[in-house]
Amino acid sequence: MSVLMRRAKSADLEAIMRLERATFVRDAWPEQAMRREIESPHGYYLIAVDDDADDDERRLLGYAGLLAPSGSEQGDIQTIAVAPFARGIGLGRGLMHALITQARRRHLTELFLEVRADNPIARALYDSLGFEEIGVRRGYYQPDGVDAISMRLAVPPAVTRPAAATADPRGRG
Repeated sequence: MSVLMRRAKSADLEAIMRLERATFVRDAWPEQAMRREIESPHGYYLIAVDDDADDDERRLLGYAGLLAPSGSEQGDIQTIAVAPFARGIGLGRGLMHALITQARRRHLTELFLEVRADNPIARALYDSLGFEEIGVRRGYYQPDGVDAISMRLAVPPAVTRPAAATADPRGRG
């Protein structure tokens, strides 16, 4: 499997909604809400597909979305989902890194998200990326009444450093 990440388009909505409904069985987003998010100039939605599959049958491996209103210094990770057969290979982490990079490009200083209190895998991912718990929203996820853990990330600056020097000034080493 070769993973390709790219910006989501309206044409991807059907595949995104299949994964959305399979992942979030009882609290999936309505299709129209997802369409608005993907088409919004304030949104940045990515999909990950299996680039080795034929063009006609590229399998959706995952998706993730960022809401970053123009002129704001704050953004929200709206959603992220990884297909069960693609879990455990770092795809969720890759999608999150891409959203954080986009947040930096949009000059955001903070990112927020909510995660189900009963999802320890997602919580561990967000912790490892530097998100910190800032509160609890009781009964946020409906219809199950599951609490949401609110988290915040101070968007880290880009890390830049000069390329390593080589013996040959033409870079041949």
